[in-house]
Amino acid sequence: MCGIVGAVSERDVQEILLEGLRRLEYRGYDSAGMAVVDSARNIHRERELGKVAALAGAVGNNPCDGTVGIAHTRWATHGEPSQLNAHPHMSGERLAVVHNGIIENYQELRDELKADGFIFTSQTDTEVVAHLIEQQYRQTGTLLEAVKSCVARLSGAYALAVVHADEPDHLVVCREGSPLVLGVGIGENFIASDQLALLPVTDRFMFLEEGDMADIRKDQIRIWDRDHQPVERTVSRFEHGTDSADKGEYRHFMLKEIYEQPRVIKATMEGRVTASRVLEEALGTEAGHLLENVRHVQIIACGTSYHAGMVARYWIEELAGVPCSVEVASEFRYRKHVIQPDTLFLCISQSGETADTLAALRQAKEAGFRAALAICNVPGSSLVRESDLVIMTQAGPEIGVASTKAFTTQLTALLLFTLALARHNGLDENTESEIVSAMHQLPGQVDQMLALDHEIAELSRHFMDKHHSLFLGRGSMFPVALEGALKLKEISYIHAEAYPAGELKHGPLALVDSEMPVVTIAPNNDLIEKLKSNLEEVRARGGELFVFADRDASVKSEEGVHVMNLPSLHPITAPIVLTVPLQLLSYHVAVLKGTDVDQPRNLAKSVTVE
Repeated sequence: MCGIVGAVSERDVQEILLEGLRRLEYRGYDSAGMAVVDSARNIHRERELGKVAALAGAVGNNPCDGTVGIAHTRWATHGEPSQLNAHPHMSGERLAVVHNGIIENYQELRDELKADGFIFTSQTDTEVVAHLIEQQYRQTGTLLEAVKSCVARLSGAYALAVVHADEPDHLVVCREGSPLVLGVGIGENFIASDQLALLPVTDRFMFLEEGDMADIRKDQIRIWDRDHQPVERTVSRFEHGTDSADKGEYRHFMLKEIYEQPRVIKATMEGRVTASRVLEEALGTEAGHLLENVRHVQIIACGTSYHAGMVARYWIEELAGVPCSVEVASEFRYRKHVIQPDTLFLCISQSGETADTLAALRQAKEAGFRAALAICNVPGSSLVRESDLVIMTQAGPEIGVASTKAFTTQLTALLLFTLALARHNGLDENTESEIVSAMHQLPGQVDQMLALDHEIAELSRHFMDKHHSLFLGRGSMFPVALEGALKLKEISYIHAEAYPAGELKHGPLALVDSEMPVVTIAPNNDLIEKLKSNLEEVRARGGELFVFADRDASVKSEEGVHVMNLPSLHPITAPIVLTVPLQLLSYHVAVLKGTDVDQPRNLAKSVTVE
């Protein structure tokens, strides 16, 4: 899985495909390839291990001339990174396929196809799709019907693009659980897994919905829904510019990146979950083997990533029943360790180049940990290259120094990992399905938080003349409180601390007075009554409360208590959603105070030194 590009045109498509792949390099990949139907009705395929530059060199020496073609960058899920496992995959010499996602029932289909005489040359699940379409093509006689028959037998998540040399004027595509967009041109049409891949050739797009299938020709696009009924999808124009380093309509990069969170959370899940379960193979080719006997998880990170790890500890111990330790990388690397048997070493870093985290990883690889898993936003980074398993977040470039979308996509990736690990430790299907369903609701719920932007901006005025603030949370909301306090101090320069709410009487209560605003996150969970008692302790000392509360938690606004009522949330996914209003609060406070929101003093985006 990773990136797909395709084109049907009157001109040669080789350079269109290459440029599209270059624009998808941010996703991370280990190989690249393309297949083009040439004028003699033959398929010319080139595949290379490594970067798109290697593929460009190969087709420079041996051009893939033709007007219909597909291309792909691969991140290994089934089979090691190699030229044989790279996409496109072919069945015989006449049919080629590229694929993002996971085919869960590939082994069953592989055995059946072998029995029917098909010969496999790769370890991938995608080659099963190529042979199955070819098998159906022999029976149906048309590519469209063959693909339709094939997908009826597939389980999992996929985006597919298929060409056949006997039908050289079109390609057939479909999607289920993995993104695919159609680019609309003049006398030519395109496909890709991301709009950004096609911006050099078009700014008009149609988005396929779940279960859609499409026939793409240079002068026509036909689409059918999952019930095989003809449908039309709206053509929209790309309005946000071609450069991710452009603030666009937003005043600051930080605000732009806060508003990008519904999209990037969805992107981080796509291709990794079905409607009801996590696709374990999306975590890496060895995921099943390496997760099988994990008895302890050691999480290492710095700053915001450390807070993501703290949230994950609650999930891992609750859902997987596996002990989890979380430590700041700069502390971990300079002390002696007692390593539990079968411990998974999990590193979290936005950049993948954080010096302390990298040093801890390298130390861990010599210390006898079972395996190393990285959660990272930058493909090709040192952390990614040096880990056994990798979950790439899909946050895209984050320009603002104060992390926002990187944090929520890290949490999303960590929850995917937790569910995969928990399945090896007895998590029942109904619980997994319930949580995955809640994850699918995340983009919409974050949108609901963003709709409160104006109200939060008004609330922020109470902080303009303050010099200190206290953040409180219980359970998995405590790390969210830590992250909220970090955001406020990073960009507004207001001193902010965070505590577990139950710790108030153990010291922090001495700080509370009318000049110390207290921010609290109050989901409606089994700790809500205890949290309300903590809030009463603050009010009794004259403290002013700012409460972000589930509307069912029955927390009421009154003198000195400002309540922002929020939608009800699933207790597992609530930390991801409830982070967003705290980001907006910090942003608006900083704007009012006139600080440099995107580049706060004394801080750097990527900490590559100790």
